[in-house]
Amino acid sequence: MIPSQLRHALDRAETVLCISHVSPDGDALGSLLGMGHLLTALGKRPTLALHDKVPADFFFLPGAETIISPEQVGGDYDLIVVLDASSSDRMGDVYRRDAHRAIPMLVIDHHITNTNFGQINWVDPSCAAACQMLVLLADEMNMPLSQNIAICLLTGLVTDTLCFRTPNTDARVLEAAMRLVDAGADLANIAARTVNSLPIRVFNLWGQVFPHIGFEDGVIWAPVSLVNRWAAGVGPGEDGSLSSKLIMANEADISATFVEKIDEKGEAVVECSFRAKPGFDVAQLALSYGGGGHPPAAGCTIKGELYAVTERVVADLRTLRRNIMAARNEQTKA
Repeated sequence: MIPSQLRHALDRAETVLCISHVSPDGDALGSLLGMGHLLTALGKRPTLALHDKVPADFFFLPGAETIISPEQVGGDYDLIVVLDASSSDRMGDVYRRDAHRAIPMLVIDHHITNTNFGQINWVDPSCAAACQMLVLLADEMNMPLSQNIAICLLTGLVTDTLCFRTPNTDARVLEAAMRLVDAGADLANIAARTVNSLPIRVFNLWGQVFPHIGFEDGVIWAPVSLVNRWAAGVGPGEDGSLSSKLIMANEADISATFVEKIDEKGEAVVECSFRAKPGFDVAQLALSYGGGGHPPAAGCTIKGELYAVTERVVADLRTLRRNIMAARNEQTKA
């Protein structure tokens, strides 16, 4: 249910700073831009900002060129709206506590691990994407779905459900998608530009990584080193959703990728991405490491050396799977 305070906050605000999460994906960008179009249609003046640059794959989204970087963000807004972010740190440098702490914050998110960090929090894990929630919001505010809004929101639905193939793709998701197509969004074009599109450098990366894939106890994983990424010429976050590919292995119940990075302080960190088949939950493990997500798809970032982090987290994933399997066996016996 949409909180009543949410509607009141949007009604009162004239200038709105809209933020989504670092390393933006299709749902982050789709919900950010979709909200921008909705607010503009309501006569508001939205500012859209991201910590990271918009990936080239999403330049086709209407309004992508209007998204600004952290250093361009001011401090005088009536309201802050945060989309598709499960915790405050996911806003990166866009949110500055010294400049923004007195501004009311509205959070719209679908992650079950959301920390409710806003003054108003609309968190609905039953939705497959934040973009699905914005379809509901448009209905609540009696706003028609323009073609630009539809393109942005359908992009989030397509990317977060891997083109309607994830376990949370239910009738409500398909109904929302149908309405967005009816409003002018081209499903085939969006799929071709996102989930069905990869540059050759990603295949070059996979060629380096695949020989080092590990598999034990129903867990499949792959470490991705800085050397691998430099040799392939891939950018940040550009691994072709490798963890989603690994979970396709018939024998695997859980997959993980471990991507070596250097953070803004010059320290070594590992970006971990987890996927799980139905009946397995990786969200709580991600949360225990300071991350978050959904039962079938979650992630976190851990300080440390690539192979040490990989060994530690893989051990936790194997224990997680063994515990789930043991609980199932006990239920079967009962």
